[in-house]
Amino acid sequence: MRSPHFGEEHEAFRRSVRAFMEKEVAPRAEAWEAERRIPRSVFRRMGDLGFLGITAPEALGGTGADLFFAVAFLEELARSRMGGFCAAVSVQQFMATRHILASGSDDLKERYVRPSVAGAMVGALAITEPDAGSDVASLRTSAVREGGVYRVNGAKTFITNGAEGDFYTTAVRTGPAGDGGISLLVVDAGAEGVRVSRRLHKMGWHASDTAELAFEDVRVPASNLVGEENSGFVQIMEAFPLERLCAAAMAVGSGDLALELTWAYLARRRAFGKPLHRYQALTHRLADLGARLEAARHLTHHAAWLMERGEPALEASVMAKLVTTELGKEIADHCLQCFGGYGYMEEYPAARLYRDARAATLAAGTSEIMREIIARLAAARASAEEEEAMSTIPSDPNGPPRNPEADPAGAASPAQEATVEAIARAIPSRYRPEAVPGWEAVFHYRIKGAEKSEWTIAVSGGRCTASEGFLGEPTCVVEMKEGTFLGIQTGALNPQAAFMMGKVKVNNLNEMMKFLKAFK
Repeated sequence: MRSPHFGEEHEAFRRSVRAFMEKEVAPRAEAWEAERRIPRSVFRRMGDLGFLGITAPEALGGTGADLFFAVAFLEELARSRMGGFCAAVSVQQFMATRHILASGSDDLKERYVRPSVAGAMVGALAITEPDAGSDVASLRTSAVREGGVYRVNGAKTFITNGAEGDFYTTAVRTGPAGDGGISLLVVDAGAEGVRVSRRLHKMGWHASDTAELAFEDVRVPASNLVGEENSGFVQIMEAFPLERLCAAAMAVGSGDLALELTWAYLARRRAFGKPLHRYQALTHRLADLGARLEAARHLTHHAAWLMERGEPALEASVMAKLVTTELGKEIADHCLQCFGGYGYMEEYPAARLYRDARAATLAAGTSEIMREIIARLAAARASAEEEEAMSTIPSDPNGPPRNPEADPAGAASPAQEATVEAIARAIPSRYRPEAVPGWEAVFHYRIKGAEKSEWTIAVSGGRCTASEGFLGEPTCVVEMKEGTFLGIQTGALNPQAAFMMGKVKVNNLNEMMKFLKAFK
């Protein structure tokens, strides 16, 4: 079905990607799967065609296109007939370099993003450890600052492009235990002390190399720090929605391919004197799967639409990843069944599609983690909505006067008594300069619905000021409704829940994290 999110230029791009995959990649799938590696030449070829810098700025050799060009590309990657190829290319373009593009210095972008866009370098994202996967806050690989370098020690596992890659965007611990002590460093694969402990042999995704890595007293220049020290957890959390969107889009493309190949097989294969597509036992299940895939496709496109607009996409991306990858398993399983005994043979595509689909429910967070996130968001939303409703219940002007001492339940809530102006002017009194020494920032708050809706909170020279209106160039812009602001500031509304539900919009999450740390 035609999607309203894709124009003719997107579809023309999609056709060019499909043609490349079917003519230049898919015919080599058997060889690359057997060799357990992807030749560098194909990365260079994709770089020449502009396939590795779709959303990267033109100044770095990219095309600066919108996110739906990337979605079209990801869906068509499946035409390679290799789940491992999809994984390797998506990690290269949307994960390993994504953090550098978002938070890295101009020097890092020149040294790593530009050659990656050109296909001259291959990158990997090194987060998972033997004892820490989705629980990023408990990773232990350490990076100790010694003058102008970090000394890195630790291990990573399940790293796509780990054995063949040129650099690793690596999550390391630079501070105390917990999410506040994590940073991102770009580590060169050829640096002294970096070792591929072993190549991992997987059930599927054979073409992509997956490795365990060891870092033994690796000296990494401090200039290879991505963003600020100890801001890595926030960077990783910000990137997860895109990573999960990638998984969802590739699962949609793989489902399309599996159904297409299966329908073609049923049309030409005959049993008991008629083609297999005349047997409802096979085709009605395919019809159900096709309808569900179409629904999953639109959920995926909705998540991309939210991201493109800069709106919160955490829940939509998690749901899309869960639904599409679990559905992908079902599609691959039934498609193999339709092929009968041939589906179990390696020379038929059904066998590889079946193996590769299984990995998608594990990468970028398991299905169990996706369900946990969805459940927590739902619980937080229910709690926040109840708290917000209770904090804004109006008193009855015609009712009897309330005596809070005699009737605590009838007392007006803090949110009822507070005003945006009073709270905004009181923010400087809650400032703790010792919590963020040397920090300077300008926050523009837009409180929708408030009588005085625009405020500037400025931190400079160890002092904080609050002024009505927008003053100076902001380092962070914060938007929310009056009820949300009052609820958060008076403790009636959980700020984390409000943020996750999209009630609070922030354009610089790193600065907002410092704000939360700096104020009581």
